[in-house]
Amino acid sequence: ADVLHEDIGIRGCSDSDGEEMYGLDGEEVAYADFNKQEEIYPQPPFIDPFTYPGVYESAVANLQVCRQNLKVDLQA
Repeated sequence: ADVLHEDIGIRGCSDSDGEEMYGLDGEEVAYADFNKQEEIYPQPPFIDPFTYPGVYESAVANLQVCRQNLKVDLQA
């Protein structure tokens, strides 16, 4: 079957930093900015904007899980 679109999601963390990003067809669609405490949608101004309610809060929860998993892995 032919693939119409390709998407990607990246999550990662360290003791001091975190990353959560979503992409579609090689373009960045959204990412969590933990310094600004919000989800950023880097969309060009000529398209109808879209957002996903609760995505930043989910990213914060994922960051906490990632850091806990990192802590367990480092102890092992």
